[in-house]
Amino acid sequence: MAEETLAKRANVSLADDSAAQEEDAASTEETAGKRILAQLVSEEGEPCGAPLDLPAEITSKQLQLLTNSLLDDEDDDVPFSFYVNEAEITKTLVEVVEEQNLTSEEVVTIVYQPQAVFKVRAISQCTGTIPGHTDNIVDVAFSPNGRQLATGSGDKTVRFWDIHTMTPERTCKGHKHWVQCVAWSPDGNYVASGASDNQVRVWRADTGQPACKPLLGHKKYITWIAWEPLHCSPDKVSTRFVSASKDGTARVWDLIQGRMMMSFTSHTKGISCVKWGGAGFIYTASQDTTIKVWRVSDGALCRTLNGHAHWVNSLSLSTDSAIRSGPFNEHGVIVGDMVQTSQAKYAKVRGKEERLVSASEDNTLYLWTPETSKKPVTRMTGHQRQVNFVQFSPDGRLIASCSFDKSAKLWNGVTGTFMGTFRGHVGPVFRCTWAGDSRLLITASEDSTIKLWNVKTQALLKDLPGHAGSVFAVDWAPNGTLVASGGADKTLKLWRS
Repeated sequence: MAEETLAKRANVSLADDSAAQEEDAASTEETAGKRILAQLVSEEGEPCGAPLDLPAEITSKQLQLLTNSLLDDEDDDVPFSFYVNEAEITKTLVEVVEEQNLTSEEVVTIVYQPQAVFKVRAISQCTGTIPGHTDNIVDVAFSPNGRQLATGSGDKTVRFWDIHTMTPERTCKGHKHWVQCVAWSPDGNYVASGASDNQVRVWRADTGQPACKPLLGHKKYITWIAWEPLHCSPDKVSTRFVSASKDGTARVWDLIQGRMMMSFTSHTKGISCVKWGGAGFIYTASQDTTIKVWRVSDGALCRTLNGHAHWVNSLSLSTDSAIRSGPFNEHGVIVGDMVQTSQAKYAKVRGKEERLVSASEDNTLYLWTPETSKKPVTRMTGHQRQVNFVQFSPDGRLIASCSFDKSAKLWNGVTGTFMGTFRGHVGPVFRCTWAGDSRLLITASEDSTIKLWNVKTQALLKDLPGHAGSVFAVDWAPNGTLVASGGADKTLKLWRS
């Protein structure tokens, strides 16, 4: 009896398989001769040739060959990703068209996005735990070429580290209180540091010696420092930067003259973050809930961006990565003229205009086009607690936000559309850092871990424990070779693949 039942089940299973195969065959036959009228367009909306009559079964790889051919690109290996109404074509065009319920009568718009030609390898292990600081490590920053590393600490020092021998290289003393932030000049020659002693200091990267006298003027501690983009510098070298302070002011300093050039004073509460954009504007975010846009040429206040209901904690520009790495390519090498290379890199990522994203204590983010408008592109909601850090991907197409709700979230960098959540931390997420190819993300948390994520799937690739306390700072070298992290355990950790 049992054998008879099993035989019946097997026959039913075979019949089901046969029916499924016939259905797949019918579906394939149905789409085999089907054509779709499509228009390839760039991210900026510029059409790539005339509309094309494409086979429905065309794949993403075939679209890539077609796009390279239409663009007449000398490098036929430029990778592209393709989207229809923000849905990526991963297999065939017809699958996405059917998912979108589009009719064959309309022209389907396919947006192509060039991807990074190089690929950053995922980090997998800690290759160095380096003692040296005697208090919390508050900030870590790789140089624009990825070959040097600087840290700021509660022990009042800035330290340079040898990333090859994994030992302390130079200790810069002078600050009288906690160092809150460190920032490299785009040409890699200097590091500026701001501290709770209200002072800004600049150090030579090659010697660790002061590059000028202490810069005095702020009445409260320094919260953020941003250098002028190299392509904007009238001297064609990095000489100017802006510092933000809890005293509600932002000040532009000239390194060569060793003095303040201008001061921005319209905020009514402390400034938490400042960015120096590549189009001649400086952006300040404040605890007075506003973001202000300042014109560098004359120091004038251009516009105030309103929307947040609480402190604004963090800002990021779509061009941050291009400005940071300046003239250096993905291998940390300067090719051609420094200023021209910096300008070309900036223009490529910028597109039509620079975008700005802000993160706030009100649990929200706002996306802006601040050069031309004081109205937000969109309001981005989803976090359950305050958002303390936000960062655009190096290609400017994605945004990652970190929150006290123990999660990081992924957003479309052009529209602000929510794309996914990175869940896994069991404490507030303090910081994040992107791989240079925008395919990987690392988050740092109070739970003493850093975690590596696949951006496309939001899947956890690697849990990286090791710190003995909160991880306050993390940075991925622009050349993709190393990740550095630091926190409450006073040790610097280096991670590589």
